[in-house]
Amino acid sequence: MADCLFCKIIKGEIPSTKIFESDKTLAFLNINPLTKGHCLVIPKDHHENVFDIPFEDLKTLIADAKQLADVLRGSLDADGVNLVNASGVAAEQSVFHFHIHIVPRYEGDDLQMNQWWRTKAKPANSEELKKLAEEIKNNQ
Repeated sequence: MADCLFCKIIKGEIPSTKIFESDKTLAFLNINPLTKGHCLVIPKDHHENVFDIPFEDLKTLIADAKQLADVLRGSLDADGVNLVNASGVAAEQSVFHFHIHIVPRYEGDDLQMNQWWRTKAKPANSEELKKLAEEIKNNQ
C-alpha cells in the first residue's frame, strides 16, 4: 500500500532501527517504546490485520516473534514479555498493517497491562457462557 507507514519502512523510505529480518518478516525497535527493547514484528507483505493475513504468513511471523522474544529476554535480562496485537478500529489498531508488539517486561517497570481485568472483568453467568460457547462452536 502506497500510504502504509510500515510498507514505507520495509521499502527503506522511512528509517527504522532494524533488529531482525528474514525473507518474510521484519522487526524494528518502536520509536515510542513502553519498555527497553519494545519492538514490532511485521510481515513484509501488506496485510491489514489478523483477519487478512494468510495462515502460513502468520505462522512464520509468530515463530519469528517467539524467537525474538527469547533473544530480548536473554540480551536485555527481561523478566517477562507481552506479545500484543490490535486488529481493527474497535481494538484500537492505529497502523493498518498487521504487526505484533513485543514488549519486554521488567520487575517494577510500572507498566500495568492487566488493568482490563482489574477494572472491566466481571464474573460471567455460567448459562450465558454455555449458550455463547454453543453459538461459537456452531459457526466454525
